[in-house]
Amino acid sequence: MKGIEYRGLNSIDGPIMIVRRTENVFYGETVYVRDRSGEKRTGRIIDISDEAAVVQIFGSTTGLDLGRTTFEFLDRPLELRVGEGLLGRIFNGLGEPIDGYPKIISDESVNVNGDPINPYARIYPRDFIQTGISSIDGMNTLIRGQKLPIFSGNGLPHNKLAAQIIRQARLKNSDSQFVMVFAGMGIKYDVARFFIDTFEESGVLAKVVMFQSLADAPSIERIITPRCALTAAEYLAYKKGMHVLVVMTDMTNYCEALREISTTRGEVPGRKGYPGYLYSDLAELYERAGRIKDSEGSITQIPILTMPNDDISHPIPDLTGYITEGQIVLDREMSQKGMYPPVAGLPSLSRLMKDGIGDKMTREDHAAVSAQLFAAYSKVKSIRNLAAIIGEEELSESDKCYLHFGEELEQKFFCQDEYENRTIEQTLDIGWKLLSGLPREDLYRIKSDMIDKYMPAKET
Repeated sequence: MKGIEYRGLNSIDGPIMIVRRTENVFYGETVYVRDRSGEKRTGRIIDISDEAAVVQIFGSTTGLDLGRTTFEFLDRPLELRVGEGLLGRIFNGLGEPIDGYPKIISDESVNVNGDPINPYARIYPRDFIQTGISSIDGMNTLIRGQKLPIFSGNGLPHNKLAAQIIRQARLKNSDSQFVMVFAGMGIKYDVARFFIDTFEESGVLAKVVMFQSLADAPSIERIITPRCALTAAEYLAYKKGMHVLVVMTDMTNYCEALREISTTRGEVPGRKGYPGYLYSDLAELYERAGRIKDSEGSITQIPILTMPNDDISHPIPDLTGYITEGQIVLDREMSQKGMYPPVAGLPSLSRLMKDGIGDKMTREDHAAVSAQLFAAYSKVKSIRNLAAIIGEEELSESDKCYLHFGEELEQKFFCQDEYENRTIEQTLDIGWKLLSGLPREDLYRIKSDMIDKYMPAKET
């Protein structure tokens, strides 16, 4: 029976408490818990048996005792209030305002777990998103409705790169602008402040919805943060017809919170102690990106995760790579050389790139230039390994030519200023200029008529 407060807990272990089950409670239901002084905390049911219900508290359980704590089942899942006033606001991980302004005035609340999308209703992503960053636009193109994660490491400039993408992202051949939804999980205060200041200085804060669960917030809150963010994104995309870019950082902190809860519940661990359902839990978040029929809006996701020990085979990046459509990998060696953005040329890829580039979308030569740059850069890596063994002096003239090409590619194509916004035409022109330094017979991935049309004359 709803609206009734029950007294007494069976047990408390960290953020998990076990209560006596009543009739008609359901998995995911919201629970209000009050301590002996009447202070209210929010939780949700995460497991049910015939006799008991397991409740996960979003916050500290300090002050709760077994005999005098009361709890109330609300007969509804955890919900986020949505409405016209979402844009320009900053919320905590549970969707409560923390920017000093009142709650959103709206009578519409939405289940944070979202509604499943009928696969038949999905539209295949095809529209090119210009980020202004050559290493992404030219070789790892972002497509509207795609989920393209950034694989990074501690100390690498992934936050700076994400902020640049948010500032500069726009649809090619369209006046439609992106609105942004930002979800920070377990991030430090200076990181949160960096994003807020960056958005304010560039004038995009009015088009951003921010959800922040800082490092000093209960780790359990990180489980809900991306769900609140994606619920806001779905409202803006599918109800308001907006193009939404969702940036979630750091997914590693999210997975650590999942592992913490799993351990507390005594579940059998999987790889490296993470729960066996890590794949399906991540898929539940990532698959909320995309486009659907009868809606002008779209959701494009850029999850950011820091790979523990820069290990790309770690369960978090490994499973993320299976679910998403590619990855942008940041390279520590490039970053240590002072290169920005340090996007690794060969491990990065975008699986939807082929469907969003070419004539009438970017430029007819885009696919060929990208493929040739990949092939040439791969040869550069092989020659560098050879040079490390026999010495650069022993290399042939052709190999030295490729070494020079590799240096030029990294310095002029991969590297650019944090506030430099290149068009796709500028990116491709830079690529052609670099390829002009290679022998024409080596450009086997580009048709001859295209070389004649776009290749600049060699400088004398």
